[in-house]
Amino acid sequence: MAKIIPHLWFDHQAIEAADFYTSVFPGSKKLDGATLQDTPSGTVNILNIELFGLPLQMINAGPYFKPNPSISFMVHCQSPAQVDELWNKLLQGGQALMPLDTYPFSERYGWLSDRYGFSWQLLPTPEIAPAISPTLMFVGDNCGRAEEAISTYSKLFPHSQVELMERYLEHEEPDRPGTVKHARFILDGQRFAALDSAYPHQFDFNEAVSLMVHCRDQSEIDHYWVALSAVPESEQCGWLKDKFGVSWQVVPAALDRMMTEGDGEAIARVTQAFLKMKKFELAELEKAYRG
Repeated sequence: MAKIIPHLWFDHQAIEAADFYTSVFPGSKKLDGATLQDTPSGTVNILNIELFGLPLQMINAGPYFKPNPSISFMVHCQSPAQVDELWNKLLQGGQALMPLDTYPFSERYGWLSDRYGFSWQLLPTPEIAPAISPTLMFVGDNCGRAEEAISTYSKLFPHSQVELMERYLEHEEPDRPGTVKHARFILDGQRFAALDSAYPHQFDFNEAVSLMVHCRDQSEIDHYWVALSAVPESEQCGWLKDKFGVSWQVVPAALDRMMTEGDGEAIARVTQAFLKMKKFELAELEKAYRG
């Protein structure tokens, strides 16, 4: 199981979206899922899929959070032709944010918002492809903090490294010279990207895309919870926000087993147990699972 998994929040379209995304990306697949009853959002569907080797979890949980480009998914394609192919599929029902074209940094690049509101950047990077990198854009009051965030996350997660750090130069206003134009980094084996943007964006990080950290035991849960949580009022059901406003979920890896292998009664007991928690307590979840 991957250590860090992006988690996508849908109102009611997660099942449809899982079919759509796995049809777009070659070699992708649906993995497993679960249905939770009697939650604050009513009946909730959870699905796990894999796109270009990147695990994703998707949830149907109501119209509370809308995706925006603050966290997008950079698709490393094998060729310009593959960029065009994936662009044409993902754009159906969506909109272009940066048109598919030639740019100074890439012979073929485009940025779009798909039919569900989630954002994708596509470019040919055969030395990396095929792969998808969750990409964090630091805007507004966070602009200029991308390097700080990369350093914070790299110190927290093992097996981390910065692969690339490109900075804005003079005369690239409104961006400030020295801030991050594009960075690639690895956290515990998972590739990410980040950038600062000083343009007047009308969005910021929210819960529509969160990062789920799978922990092997209570000690790891405690460690990541203390290190990441910076907004006490956002702590609920394993969710938290860090000092940059990025949403994380700190969960025991065993929870996935409980929710996919348990019978209906076991899943219901575990669900009711974790709905009462802020930080997850693994012993209490295991007790609820066993009944």
